[in-house]
Amino acid sequence: MTLDDLLADGAPPICAILRGIRPDEAIDVSAALVDAGIRILEVPFNSPDPLASIAAMQAEFGGRALIGAGTVLSVEAVEALHAAGGRIMVTPNTNPAVIARGAELGLDLLPGFMTPSEAFAAIAAGAKRIKLFPAARLGAAYVKAVKDVLPRDIGVWAVGGTGADTIGEWLAGGCEGIGVGGALYKPGDDAATVGQRGRDLVAAWQATLG
Repeated sequence: MTLDDLLADGAPPICAILRGIRPDEAIDVSAALVDAGIRILEVPFNSPDPLASIAAMQAEFGGRALIGAGTVLSVEAVEALHAAGGRIMVTPNTNPAVIARGAELGLDLLPGFMTPSEAFAAIAAGAKRIKLFPAARLGAAYVKAVKDVLPRDIGVWAVGGTGADTIGEWLAGGCEGIGVGGALYKPGDDAATVGQRGRDLVAAWQATLG
């Protein structure tokens, strides 16, 4: 399963960022999000034992959701993610070696950028999608300006300060999707709470479809 497959199937263009999640809660929280309709799940590498969470989530939900890691900062981390069965790789920065290795391994890539120069460096390394981070500091108008110079087939995602109240703004500004962290999950949140936030976010996305 790829990100293209999910979006073509009508999945919401929303990546849940589960920063700080523990392996013992990963399945319950993931189930709540998948049941809510969110089918892209990211466990940042600075979470407790992220590879254990990713492997468990992939085993349980790999047929219905795209599972992977965020805050991927090294080639070694890319390889560990792939070995754990992860399928999507998200970074906060533009590291050509990291992006290129992810591309070689066939992962869906979502490297972070802020400037046009970083965006083009990520594309040159093999990225077909890039994420604006931190998005809320720059705004949807910035996305529009950057997209004017990017290849038309490059998808831009917004991450950082995004949520149900702003998803319409980002999509109207030209983003393909958004990544949502604290507005969906914070360490200590139970699965029921996360699931309700997920449903609210999916409903906000559906409202943008008219």
